[in-house]
Amino acid sequence: MSQFTHLFDALHPEPWLWVILLLAAAVILFIRNTIRMDIVAVLVMLVFSLSGILTVEEVFAGFSDPNIILIALLFIVGEGLVRTGVAYQVSEWLLKASRNSESRVLIFMMLAVAGLGAFMSSTGVVAIFIPVVLMICQQMNISPKRLMMPLSVAGLISGMLTLIATAPNLVVNAELVRETDMRLKLFDFTPIGLAILLLGIGYMLVARRWLKSDKESEMHSTDKRSMNDLIYEYGLQLRAQRFVVKKGSSLIGKHLDELHLRSKFGLNVLAIERWKRFRPIFISALGSSEVREKDILLMDSSDPELNLAEFCQEYNLERAEIRAQSFSEQASSIGMAELILVPDSDCIGKSTEELHFRSKYGLNVVGIKRDGEVLDGHFVEMPYKAGDLLLVVGDWKLIQQMRTHSKDFFVLNYPSEITRAVPAQSQAPYALLSILVMVLLMVTRLVPNVVAALIACLMLGYFRCVDSKSAYESIHWSSLVLIVGMMPFSLALQKTGGVAMIVDLMLDLVGGMGKHWILISLFILTAVVGLFISNTATAILIAPIAITMANQLNLSPVPFAMVVAIAASAAFMTPVSSPVNTMVFGPGGYKFADFVKVGVPFTILVMLVSIFLIPLLFPF
Repeated sequence: MSQFTHLFDALHPEPWLWVILLLAAAVILFIRNTIRMDIVAVLVMLVFSLSGILTVEEVFAGFSDPNIILIALLFIVGEGLVRTGVAYQVSEWLLKASRNSESRVLIFMMLAVAGLGAFMSSTGVVAIFIPVVLMICQQMNISPKRLMMPLSVAGLISGMLTLIATAPNLVVNAELVRETDMRLKLFDFTPIGLAILLLGIGYMLVARRWLKSDKESEMHSTDKRSMNDLIYEYGLQLRAQRFVVKKGSSLIGKHLDELHLRSKFGLNVLAIERWKRFRPIFISALGSSEVREKDILLMDSSDPELNLAEFCQEYNLERAEIRAQSFSEQASSIGMAELILVPDSDCIGKSTEELHFRSKYGLNVVGIKRDGEVLDGHFVEMPYKAGDLLLVVGDWKLIQQMRTHSKDFFVLNYPSEITRAVPAQSQAPYALLSILVMVLLMVTRLVPNVVAALIACLMLGYFRCVDSKSAYESIHWSSLVLIVGMMPFSLALQKTGGVAMIVDLMLDLVGGMGKHWILISLFILTAVVGLFISNTATAILIAPIAITMANQLNLSPVPFAMVVAIAASAAFMTPVSSPVNTMVFGPGGYKFADFVKVGVPFTILVMLVSIFLIPLLFPF
């Protein structure tokens, strides 16, 4: 035993006291927020190792815990949804269904998360929705703080909706069967869970206002202009046209370079909208792009004298409505950026037409700004001068390649929509297939959840929905370290007798009280113990006590077991009391105190509702 261990033995006769003091110190550091939470977790692991309370293997056992691996894998699953555009499509659907109302978004999101989480891992559901919520916050220009905590609350409430929704429910049911031969049914939890879900939605509609930081507007302000800003700045909205390629059109089957639309008519195809697999996709307009029937061509018309009616009649096209958001709608695949000529560029003195810009770079020049003024007319024929700004449209990948692969141009400004770029949009069906396989495996419990998530990640990699670089970068390592660092408290409290001491004290205090007060004390005990150890471990510890108390009082054990199960899922009070909370802690930009401020009142409300409903549904 080390000198540190002898020092700890000399300073205290009761090891559990050191565990309680260390826990209190960690909580204080979390609340003060002067040291990063993952660093505090590492310090906790160091103290446990040096004190001798736990062995080195016990301290670092969390790194091999399947739940930690599961969370890491689910971050990769979320990245797959982002890279293929699924997250963006879901966020668009939510925004459309809610008519861009933050309150409606919150309601629909919480209902969707709770509904899915009732039949599969709430951790998995929350991981899937994290990128969706971040996308929604970006589109609505609101702080992630306002929606990330409602996301975690909905995930936790989902565990109260069905018997199979979360491990504590199954633990409590197993203990009930073992002790009494009674068992809970699949939907016994549902009435209570639905009431708490409605309460949670109403509560978060109010509580989200407490999460608005003083620096929110500053934090979300950006120097980047949007694509619409650039469109209006260069006058592109006045020149943009959309044409539908009708059956029999002479354009069908030809490549854009063959058509010479720019030289003949001053028309430049910027993007092609095409239906594929029952959804519209946007294709970057390259010289080799082939025109097909029913394609919608987004064009830039630089010739004001062009007779569009005659053009449409000649090529059997139909004009389609041009909307202000036509460009921003396709921002997940087709981008826009400003380029500036490098001073010693070989392109100076040459025009867009001479350079064969689209053939060489795969991008379309749609505007030139010189000395702060946008050039009018046939700018494609005008020679470039030093200091010219070029507005280009094309595939995001090709735009970003200009930064590294071109010695003639420098990317000056990306629009804010670059964060919506989807590098693997064509793989979206495979991403959905991977998620579906994972969900089915989790629901049917054919394999452990961590294996189901691993299969999904391997499928995402095989179908090129994610690559190794994006997969590793998608994992919130600080969140994982935080969870791993707090896990030793569970074993330390059990090993030193701390939990048993707390339980005995509670039993002495409530033994002679009324039935409802006993349920309240069980709820409080479960919720408090759940702050320090996992909710599954909490259920394992408290369920036998609850059932034994009921038997000693000659009362039905079912309401006692139900209270423990509901309280085990009511882990709203700290970011470390549940992996669901820890997962949203970083992306939401929260402080420890945010969870305390919002979680404690809501936990009290959940307790009151539970204590009222459970005896009504499951009489003593």
